[in-house]
Amino acid sequence: MTAQLDYHTIREIFTRFQAEQPEPKGELDHVNVYTLVVAVALSAQATDVGVNRATKELFKIADTPQKMLALGEEGLIEHIKTIGLYRNKAKNVIKLSQILVDTYGGVVPNSRAALESLPGVGRKTANVVLNMWWSYPAQAVDTHIFRIGNRTGICPGKDVVAVERAIEDNIPVDFQHHAHHWLILHGRYVCKARKPLCGSCLIRDLCPYEEKSL
Repeated sequence: MTAQLDYHTIREIFTRFQAEQPEPKGELDHVNVYTLVVAVALSAQATDVGVNRATKELFKIADTPQKMLALGEEGLIEHIKTIGLYRNKAKNVIKLSQILVDTYGGVVPNSRAALESLPGVGRKTANVVLNMWWSYPAQAVDTHIFRIGNRTGICPGKDVVAVERAIEDNIPVDFQHHAHHWLILHGRYVCKARKPLCGSCLIRDLCPYEEKSL
């Protein structure tokens, strides 16, 4: 595991990220907070592109918990069967929709604990929703962030919670809101798992990774 980078290096890294992309956005399509919850829950072990393809027509007819319950589990499956683990995900979406109606009056709650109490919603999903919808600086650590956090020393940690804490503790607060989006996009398109594009990386001079592919 690479050592944690110092404050000045991290500030320079995120200054560059911000200059390149001042307002980074999540890549999952949604029309409201409920459809965001559903989209993120569906994205586990699936690509954002695949989820967006599946939800394009779904969200036109089921953009509230009530409408999703009216559609039903089998109706939902017809829309999402191209996504991995679709049967289990369909069960969870119907269950969480029922809980939202019964317990929260059809409104998505905005505490991490309440979100995590919903079937199919873990800490990462809850953090994505808190960050993207309520602009709360929650850090959703996925495989991309875990990899580049440890590869670059931006936010190293032995597990996802440790990496999340490293982001919160070491990245300056003026970059916290968009931190996980910058890291995800950098990991997805530049600092790839097998063949990182080090030659076109805007932070390569600040990165201690020894096996750079220039």
